[in-house]
Amino acid sequence: MKEPTFHLIEECKDAKKIIVTGHIKPDGDCIGASIALTMYLRKRLPDAEIHLMLEKPAPCFAYLTGIELIETDYSGKLEDTDICIVVDTNSGRIGNAQKYYDVAKKTINIDHHISNENGCADLNYVDPKASSASELIYRMMDKKFLDDETAKFIYLGITHDTGVFRFNSTSKDTMNIAAELITYNFDFSDLLEKTYYEKTFEQMKTISEIVANCERYCDGKVVYGFVTYEDFVKKNMNPNDFDGAINELRIIQGCECAVFMYPMNEVTIKVSLRSTGSVDVSKISETFGGGGHKRAAGFYQKAEREALFKDILSKIKEQTGWQD
Repeated sequence: MKEPTFHLIEECKDAKKIIVTGHIKPDGDCIGASIALTMYLRKRLPDAEIHLMLEKPAPCFAYLTGIELIETDYSGKLEDTDICIVVDTNSGRIGNAQKYYDVAKKTINIDHHISNENGCADLNYVDPKASSASELIYRMMDKKFLDDETAKFIYLGITHDTGVFRFNSTSKDTMNIAAELITYNFDFSDLLEKTYYEKTFEQMKTISEIVANCERYCDGKVVYGFVTYEDFVKKNMNPNDFDGAINELRIIQGCECAVFMYPMNEVTIKVSLRSTGSVDVSKISETFGGGGHKRAAGFYQKAEREALFKDILSKIKEQTGWQD
């Protein structure tokens, strides 16, 4: 376990305005970690003005009490930002919150992505061996200030980023933390059911089509799923429709690396990569300006979809020696 080299509250105690933010298209870990951190800071620093700036989360998180802490209007004053804390990413992926980061008198980065191993801020707590950013937030807390709502969001982040404790980033420390968290008063079973497992009818239909139309390469070791721009427009899709698609591709028998692509617009493609460990997808993602972990990574690219996939496939083959 890597311990932080600075004391969070000591570094923040004199700040009048603190901005907490995370990456674009926030996932369960980003949401859980940033909300838990905001709650904790507001409890410890009651005289400070503390804002959580994130893009609007996926609808599955809307029912959670505490989600209302997220502010999606980035038009606030900039000049008086004392501290900007970037959670679960580097400063290059925080979207419209970049302007707060750029003018902040002090910046702090809390992350667990190996592609951001050295951090991006004045003060950095980055542990690539941690299960999640939420686990790092828990480590930084004085536990006597931990309450039911904060525990709920830390648990949310840990479970989402470990695939409900399935991924090899899950450690003994992770499980001990989770065991402590479920002693607090929140329905952890309902939390997972509603935010991780449950899908809308439309999502299930879309994911079923993606799986039905997927392609296999390298004797089935690589599974490639995609959404065409034509379907994206014709069926009025949005990125939330694809939540969980990459995981369904990865669990196809024989698959050791899944690639999923969908259009953000007419020119930009979102690429998600998942691996059993045979392929270090973070290294592939980094060559396209993205990042992530050995087994889970992603990036955005302006490219023609099929040409981009061929490029990705060639990098997978270079790394593994696999052949068609």
